[in-house]
This record gives sequence, structure tokens and C-alpha cells, in this order.
Amino acid sequence: MGIRQCGKTFIVQHFAAAHYKTVVYINFIKQPERINAFVGSKDVNVILLNLSAQIQGVSFTPGDTCFIFDEIQECPEARTSLKFFKEDGRFDVIATGSLLGVQGYGDEKKKQRRRLVELKEPGINSVPVGSEDIIEMFPLDFEEFLWANGLSEDVVETLRKCYREEKPVPAGIHVAMKQFLNLYVTIGGLPEPINVFLKTNNMNEVSKAYKSILKEYRDDMVKYAPDKDKPHIRECFNSIPKQLAKDNKKFQYNKVKPGGRSDTYLGSLQWLEDAGIICRCYNTDITGLPMEGNAKDNVFKVYTADIGLLVEMLGPGVRADILQGNLGGFKGAIYENLMADTLHKKEQNLYYFQKDSGMELDFLVRINGECVPLEVKAKTAQAKSVKTVLNHPEKYKVKHVIKFGDFNIGRDGQLLTLPNYMQFLLNLEPEEIVLESIDVDAVNALASEIIKE
Repeated sequence: MGIRQCGKTFIVQHFAAAHYKTVVYINFIKQPERINAFVGSKDVNVILLNLSAQIQGVSFTPGDTCFIFDEIQECPEARTSLKFFKEDGRFDVIATGSLLGVQGYGDEKKKQRRRLVELKEPGINSVPVGSEDIIEMFPLDFEEFLWANGLSEDVVETLRKCYREEKPVPAGIHVAMKQFLNLYVTIGGLPEPINVFLKTNNMNEVSKAYKSILKEYRDDMVKYAPDKDKPHIRECFNSIPKQLAKDNKKFQYNKVKPGGRSDTYLGSLQWLEDAGIICRCYNTDITGLPMEGNAKDNVFKVYTADIGLLVEMLGPGVRADILQGNLGGFKGAIYENLMADTLHKKEQNLYYFQKDSGMELDFLVRINGECVPLEVKAKTAQAKSVKTVLNHPEKYKVKHVIKFGDFNIGRDGQLLTLPNYMQFLLNLEPEEIVLESIDVDAVNALASEIIKE
């Protein structure tokens, strides 16, 4: 599952074609008549019989046939059938769906029909718990963007080595990587705009691709959103650039519309988040773990889940400004959103530190069991809050800070500085926890002796 247009259909078709002799592809939006094959009995043999009547010339060979159920949110009956396909065991099934459909949004008339079916046949449209391996897919991150542009793995490995050893990146590679990062910021990680750029080298064509994608997202806002939220979702979405343009980037409802209130717009924000279009970064005024326990649910920033969406929303000419380095007062917001993009694609929850005194750190992450602040600068600006935190370790419990900006690798005490293009190298994998096994036999034997005594 994943945001629309992130490449789900392409990747599963590519995988299936490489590993199976027969691929049966069903798209429940383009081929709604296929839904009928799943209505009623969920016996796999019955489903296969129904499909063979609809699809001429296809044969289903156990072990060599893969079914792809695309846009499965349009056919809950097909999703329920996954349990029975798994129990049957003869065929592999890959299902894809947008986050919206998977998480239960949809046309009210369809929901009513499904509720009627559910009343007649309890459990017929239930989610097959334990029968799915769920993978969330994201647009390309910066490393994948480098692959798409044909950059050698040797270059990426050189960056990794410099990162591990905290040694400056060679000048030629450093300059080239800054150029690639500017390209990534202007194009983003959605596959279609990237492919358009690789074919045409034309940013106007990239913009056309984004306009088409944004239209599809806005169509979803009408198709899937609850009626009470439909009038407000676009207002929330369209307000993101001006929310990030403020010195205080906290999301404010009255910036969506004068007099705006949380009870009006909270559902709309949740919809956008469930759609995978935005990600929220929650405030905490404590630099400690666990961050989730210290986060304030009602104080947050909102970023686009892919940097390309924000750049398109900023309007014509912004891509040229980015490539030429003329970002004006908005450069901080763009590079903050780039960091949010990176962390989101690493499947991280987002947090930032801010106190009423004005102290602020852009992001907080967990690295090797510690809370590590991340500061993000478009250029080389000094961060006063970083100095304050590092100068008072007993108060803030911070041992290390990483600052990203327009410079090479360097270290000043507990402050590690990295170029912005190295954000993707952050290792945010949970630390391994290996426990010694308990000698159960010894415990049992000891208990037996005690009882005898």
C-alpha cells in the first residue's frame, strides 16, 4: 500500500514477471466486472472458475501462477479472499491499494451495500488478519533518485565511507552531489516526474506531470473523503506553503481560513495524512526518550510527504530559483521539508523541540539509544539552540547533535556537521536487543529442591 502514483503497480508487475510463468493481473477500477468473480463463495476453486469464465485463454498452474489484485480497495471481497488463498496454498497473490482505500475510506453507497452483504453473510468482507504481509511503499528517496540517474554504486559507497569515518567528501564528488540534491528537491521522488525529466530534461514537463498527479489527489478528495470534510480538505492542503513560510511553522487553523478552528479542520488533516500526502511533526519541550510519550498531540508542523509536491505548490518559477540558488526567505522551509521527506521515507515518526523561550531544534531522532537533535540549514547559518543544548548536557540530556547544511563533513566537539545530501545516510534502525536465554531446567530443578526441603 502507499500514496497514489508511487509506483506500486509497476513494481509488483516487474517482480511477478521475473518470478512466475503466468501472471494474472486484475485492476478493480479499470475492470469492475472482475468484482463479480469474488462475490459470494470465497472458495478458491469457485473464484478460479469465475475468473476463467471472464478471462479467455488463461490457465492457473499451482506454484507457477501469481495473481495481482490492483486497487484492491475497490473490491473488499477480493481482500477477504486473501485468507482463503493463503489457506489453499497453491497460488501466490500480491494486492495493491491506496492508503485511503486500505484504511477504510470510500463511497458511502458502496459502504452501505457492503454492510447489507455483511448482515446476510457475517465475516464475508472482513479484513484477513494474519493472512497479509503488509508493505508500505514510498516515492523514491534521494539514494534511489541517484540510482535512477545512473550514478555508480562506487560513488554512494564513497559517501558512506566518508560518513562513517567523518572525513570530508572529495571536492569533485561534493560539488556533483550538491547538484544532484538540487535536482532531487526540484523533481521530488514520484516516479512519473522523474521519468519525464530523464526523458526530456525539461522542468516544464516535470511540472505538467505534477499537475496531473495533484489533480488525481484532488479527485480522491471528492471520491473518498467523508462529506463533512470534503469542503475543508483542499483548504488545509493549499495552506501548507504559507504555514511553512511563517517564522513559527506550527500549523495554525486560522491560517487555513480566518477564524478557522480545530474542530473544523482536524478531520481534514487526518484524511490528508491517511492518504499519505502529508506528514505531521509533533512538538515536544523535552529532549529525551521516549519522544512519543513527550509529544503534544495538538501542537505540530505539517510537511508534504514528498518534497516535489511542496515545490509544485509553490508555483511557477520556483524550480528555476532552486537550481540557481535564489530561494529567498523560503529556503529554510524547503530544506526542513526535505528532512521530513527523508525521515518519513525511513518510516520514522516526526518530532521537533520547541520551548516558550524561543529555543527550537528542527527534528529529534533516536540513534543508538539516544535522543539526537537534527538541525537543517539551507546554507551555513549558526544554530543558537544547538549551542545552548550542548553547553548544558545535564539539563537537556543531549550528548550529540547533527547539523545539515551547505558544507562538507566536519566535527566540533559533540556537533557533527554534514552536507544536506547526506540525510539519506542516517542510520535510524532500532538497536539490536539480544537477551541471554534463561536456563529453565536449572530453575525447575532449584524449585524442586526447595519444595522437597
